[in-house]
Amino acid sequence: MRSEPAFSPAAERNKQAILELLLQLLPASGTALEIASGSGQHVAWFAQRLPQWTWQPTDADAPALNSIEAHIALGQLANVRAPLLLDVMSPVWLPADTAPFDAIYCANMLHIAPWPTCSALMLGAARHLAPGGRLITYGPYLEDEVSTSPGNLGFDRDLRAQNPAWGVRRLEEVAQEAAGAGLRLTQRHAMPANNLLLVWTRSD
Repeated sequence: MRSEPAFSPAAERNKQAILELLLQLLPASGTALEIASGSGQHVAWFAQRLPQWTWQPTDADAPALNSIEAHIALGQLANVRAPLLLDVMSPVWLPADTAPFDAIYCANMLHIAPWPTCSALMLGAARHLAPGGRLITYGPYLEDEVSTSPGNLGFDRDLRAQNPAWGVRRLEEVAQEAAGAGLRLTQRHAMPANNLLLVWTRSD
């Protein structure tokens, strides 16, 4: 019996705004790796509307794979591969013979994971991006010289109360980790609900 797909209200709210930017940012076709796919709503939505792209969803939580599979089946999506278990902290993400990806996408992970996952994400992305490929991250950030919304300040407090290792990350510190992996911030897009969509590219 097939599992019922999980539903994330946040993913439902932001999926169209993110898609509209992806349609501008991405070429007509390619392969994309999604990190922390969660419920699977994003990958299903994007795959339906970017049919020339092949998508590889992943998550560190084994039960999430059932929901991702359910969303793939519900959408009858032939351009989405079976989801894989992937922990960004692992030194090996995928088999050595995995072809590089034209895009790697990660939404709403950095603030609900310990800080070392930021470095791990950047290093892993640098390993698996094709030349000219881009890492795209989405979520809330704190920024030097940019006023932080009361909502994001409260969200940061709530996260740290739940787990001291969590919290809204400072963009400048994320960029420093990215630079250490050979990635640089090339685009910053303001999004609804005080989120940012960031594009990171390989320096070579």
